[in-house]
This record gives sequence, C-alpha cells and structure tokens, in this order.
Amino acid sequence: MSRCECKRDLESPFRSLFVSGACWFFICFSIHAADETARPAEPELWSLRAVVPTIVPLNKDDTWSKSDIDRFIFARLASAGLSPSSEAPPTTLLRRLYFDLVGLPPTPDEIDFFLKRLEKNKLDEVIREETDRLLTTLSFGERWGRHWLDVARFAESSGKEANISFPYAWRYRDYVIDCLRTDVPFNRFLVEQIAGDLLPFKDDIERARLLNATGFLALGAKNLDEANPFQFAADVIDEQIDTVSRAAMAHSIACARCHDHKSDPYSMEDYYALAGIFASTKTYFGTFVSPANRMGGDPLLLPKNAGQRIYQKSISAKRVEELKAQLAALKKEQDDGMKAVFSAMEQGRDASEIFKLQDVLRIFWSSGGIEGQLEQVDDAGNALPLTMGVLDRDQMIDAPLLERGDIQEPGGPIVRRLPQAIKLGKFNHIDPKQSGRLQLAEWLVHPGHPLTARVIVNRVWHHLMGTGIVSTIDDFGSTGQPPSHPELLDHLARQFIEDDWSIKRLIRRIVVSRVYQQSSTYNPTCFVQDPDNHLYWRAGKRRLEAEAIRDAMLAASGELDGNPATGSMVARIIGDGPISLIGLNTKIPNDLDDSLQRSVYLPVLRDRLPDVLAMFDFAEPSLVTGARDTTNVPVQALYLMNSSFVQARSTALAELVTEDVRFESERNKNNGSNRYKHLVQYIFKRCFSREPTKAELELATVYLANGSASNSEEKNILARYCQAIFASAEFRNVD
Repeated sequence: MSRCECKRDLESPFRSLFVSGACWFFICFSIHAADETARPAEPELWSLRAVVPTIVPLNKDDTWSKSDIDRFIFARLASAGLSPSSEAPPTTLLRRLYFDLVGLPPTPDEIDFFLKRLEKNKLDEVIREETDRLLTTLSFGERWGRHWLDVARFAESSGKEANISFPYAWRYRDYVIDCLRTDVPFNRFLVEQIAGDLLPFKDDIERARLLNATGFLALGAKNLDEANPFQFAADVIDEQIDTVSRAAMAHSIACARCHDHKSDPYSMEDYYALAGIFASTKTYFGTFVSPANRMGGDPLLLPKNAGQRIYQKSISAKRVEELKAQLAALKKEQDDGMKAVFSAMEQGRDASEIFKLQDVLRIFWSSGGIEGQLEQVDDAGNALPLTMGVLDRDQMIDAPLLERGDIQEPGGPIVRRLPQAIKLGKFNHIDPKQSGRLQLAEWLVHPGHPLTARVIVNRVWHHLMGTGIVSTIDDFGSTGQPPSHPELLDHLARQFIEDDWSIKRLIRRIVVSRVYQQSSTYNPTCFVQDPDNHLYWRAGKRRLEAEAIRDAMLAASGELDGNPATGSMVARIIGDGPISLIGLNTKIPNDLDDSLQRSVYLPVLRDRLPDVLAMFDFAEPSLVTGARDTTNVPVQALYLMNSSFVQARSTALAELVTEDVRFESERNKNNGSNRYKHLVQYIFKRCFSREPTKAELELATVYLANGSASNSEEKNILARYCQAIFASAEFRNVD
C-alpha cells in the first residue's frame, strides 16, 4: 500500500525524479559495506548508566512524608537543614489539581461538592477520589495529549520558505489525545509512532490507527522550496533522527551529522547508521507540487473500511477520466519536447528555443496539481481517507557517510545499526530485509535502556511540579544539568516500568504525594539557601499555558464546548496550499480562532499561530519542546485588554453570573439585597475557585454600584469588571 494503486501509471518523469531521487542517491553508494572502526571508550554520562534499584530513605524524625516520593524529598531537605512547607488550602489544591490534570478550573458545583465531601472525609481520601475521576475524562487526554504534541513538534504546515499546509496532520493529533485518554502504555505508544506500520493489526480500524501514529515521523518542518531532491531527503532524515533521539532520549544524535558529537558518545557512524534506517523509510506528508511547492509528498492511503472522517470532496468518474487525459497529454508533450531537444543536439542545432525551461516548469507544476487531485480519489471519484505517516521502502538502504554532512561528498555506506553507546544484547544488528525502525523502537523501550523511562518520568514531573528533576528537560547529555534527586528519578523510572509504563499511574503517584500538595508560601530561610526551589521546599506558582488561559475563559463564561473537534480548520477550510495566502480566504478569521472548543484543536500553522497561542509562549512547533518558555511582556496585557475573543468571553461571563444571581434571588425569595455582593462572589468562584476577601468585595461592589445607573450600563460595567478579572495575574497563574 505504498500509494493509490490507480495512480501508479500516472507518474510524470519529473515527479518520479523528485519522489525517488533520494532512494537512488543512497542506493548508488551502497555497493560495498563500510568498515566500522572501534571508538575509544568515552567518559560515561550519568544518564547512560543503568537505572539501578534505589533504597528509599528512612528518616527517624520524618512525620511529614506519606509516600516514597516524599521520603526522597524530605531526606534532601533535611540534609540541607531545610523543612517542607505546610499543606496548601483545600480549594487552592483543588484548582491546582484541575489545571494540572485537565487544564480547566473546577466549576462552582465541583467546588461545592469537594468541600461537602471534606466535611465527612479526610483531604487525602477526597483528593484521591477526585484524581481518579479526572484521569478518566476526555479533558485529561486533551490536556496531556497537548504536552506530548509539544514534544512531537506537531504542526499543520511545513514551515520554512514555502510553508505549505498539511491537511491530514490532525489525524495524528487525535491519535495522541486518544492514547493519553485511554492510557496506552508509553512503551507501546512510542513504538506505534516510530514503527506502527510494521506492527500486526486485527482489522482496518486498527491498521488506520497505527498508520496515523506514524505521523510522528512525517510532521517535521520541511523546506518544500528546496530544488535539490538529495538535499531535501537528507534534511528530512536529519530531522527525523533529531526528533526521535530528543523526544525519547533527550539526547541529540543529530549533532553527529557533520562530525563526531563534541561532548556525547555518538559518532558520525552512529548517525549514518540511523540515517540508513530512515532512508529505508518513505515519508508521506501529503502535499502536491505547485509553483509554491517544489517537493510534493504523497499522502498515505488508509484502509477503505477504517471509518475515518474524510474532508476532501469526491468528484465524478468523468472528471477522473478528464484529469487522467490531461496528465497523459502533459506527459506526451514532455516526452515529445525532450525527444526534439535530443534530436536537435545530435544534429548540432540550437535546441534552446525548442523546449524551453518555462515549458518544463509549466508541465511540472500542472502535472503536480493534477496528480494531487487524483491522489485524493479512487477511479470512481470517491474521496479516499488519507493521512500523514511512513512506510518501509521496497528496497532497504545503507546510507553513505557524508563528509561534513555534504551531499556532494559521500563516502562508503554505513551498515544500519543502533548507537553503540547503548548496547542491549539482541539489538546489535538489524535484519537486512527490514528498515530497522521496529528494532529502533523496541530498543528505545527496552527495560534496560537507561534513558527512555527516565526522560518521560522527568517530563511528567516537570508538568506537575513546575521544574524537572533534570531541569534541562530535553537535554540529558553533557551540556544538560544533572538531576537534583538522582535516586528519586531512578526510583520513579523503575516504578514506571513496573507499572506497565502507565502515565496515569505515574501522575497519580505524584499528585497524592505530600510534596505536590505543599503550599507556595514564601519562607525566607529556605529561599536564601535554595532560591530556585531545586529541593522542592514549597510548591511553585506557575503561569498557565496559552491553551489553559483560553480554555479557562471559555469555562468561566460557560461557553466551553467540551466535545472533541472534528478535523481541523486546515482540513475543513484551508486544505493544501501556501499559508501566506490564507488571509485572502474570507472564511478564515483573522485570529484563526473560530470555535468554542478546547484550544488543543486550534490550527497550528508554523509561522502563523492563532493570536492567543502566539501571545502566551506556545511551543515552537518546529522543535522538540519539553518545557515552554514563560514570559511576561506588554503585548500580553494588550491582548487581554483589546482582544475581541477576551471581550466576548467577558460579556458572556457577565450575562451568566447575572442570570445565576437572578435565579438564586427568585428561588430564595429575597428582594435582591446584596445583589452586587453575590455577583462578585459568583465571578470569583468561577474564575479563581475561591471567595473574595472582604477588601476585594468592598471595592468591587462600590465600583459596580457607582457605575450602574441603568440596566444597560450595569451590563457594560459588569462585563468590563469580568474582563479585568480575566486580565489579572491570579487568573492566568496557578498556585
């Protein structure tokens, strides 16, 4: 199933050159096997040492700990002469838990139910119950799926000079959300993304799911304006090596493309051995050749009975035949033109005016557009379910070692194998009949691999605690930081593997710990000794991510549509084309925000993000990103003050709380006394998950009362007050 069967006879010679040129390039240098020379032993990094059993510290004076995690933390604090902080207030802890697990604030009803249970049960018990409930929700998959999408550098366009949209990328997004929601074991999750096409499947639905998973390898930024197909192929392979090694290992093997790694034990031979694995893999990214796109990439055809949603339109069978005829005519024109050129050259005549460059380009671009249309339908014109992903090539390739990474200076081929710095028995050699992607994936998730479990555990810890045990989330190499609690990291990694690589169990272990539930109270003694809180003597205040800020506004205003999105704006409206032209499409809003659904479903276009994502430090979608930057700049305040999205949510919140207070007044048969007080209390509960202080209440009621001479004025001033709440630091921070 390398591509649509009905298109095999429609390939133009130019298209064939661009699609298969890279394969030919590597094959022609793979006649003789390269000799592998032994490298001298490198100094062993801490991260390359085996994950070993650890002894949980037992502290005789420890009355604080209630889990093994706490005991490791307490031991380090005690050795530094520091003490942990007290427990966070219950509603503060509840808000923290909700944002960390589902990326939303608790509703007033959820807060009331939580507090009611606390009257009869211990806090630990209620938190465990709430945690277990939240872990089963779709919202959990959307929240934690987004964390992995940062790592997977998810985007719906190619970026770089051409920046062409990827109309099928959303299938990978939905795959990730579903995996996190259902708690697919992380080792299986990783294998599916690297080698899902090589795994067994029981039916078309599962086959489609596994093919969608391999979108992980196809999503990277691509220079579709590159004229040299060999350079393009080399760059795609390099990006795949970099993504896999950084995402799974927090090591950059791609640094060995031009020379042996300067600080970590990876050689050029390691790099080009991996390059052969990906050179033996064809990447399907689903864009067609056009004047804006020199490098077409076939879409990957999904099984017919996969039940996948299709957005491209069907056409008539007659139109299919017309397109085939047009393509055949272009091919004939090209063949005739080239024959005429060769004939003239043989006769010593000037051939420059016979078949000009503009003719070649016209045929090339026209053929690409027609092929792009035909690839989306079958012979009857029915739209096909297409995706992004990878498949093994028909012929396996050992890539040549390129001196200084230059495609013009190829050396001998390097036999496909896995990096020599981590040897795990049976993974020393790769079956010559396979690309090696499955072996690579299985090597990464082998229980003896020193990096993979540590890296994902550290990623999860970072998202829950604000900073990783290894603070350089994506760098476990020599240039990264060592772990602050190495024994705890190994303890969690081993436990994670024993728990069948379950992300949900890992999260649960952390959030029910005492260290997670600490308050963020300032302690001058601890601050002087550990200002960056590396020892976790308190919980850190954290700025919410862009998605959580937007989603919290929708939740507070009562407008949030909790249903998962169907497809993406890219699939529904933009389609396959240059991102630079989307401003001409009147169906697309200027801020690319056309829904009331979760922000994870907003379009992610490289170099053209929705405003709210761009303002609040969204992950760079061309890079593996385990930890986003957090800034506090004037343009964020301007967005909160002037954005039509924020203003609309403010108006909706004002209308919602007004109706709630009116309903409560009628139900309780009061005459509306203290009306402004109730309005402010409702707003605080929806936005901050708490009651206002006496001073906050007095200031707000005076402001609302003095500015509300009429019902219309009251509505406007209440909306402005709600917008001020949305713009406050407390709203966009979690304590």
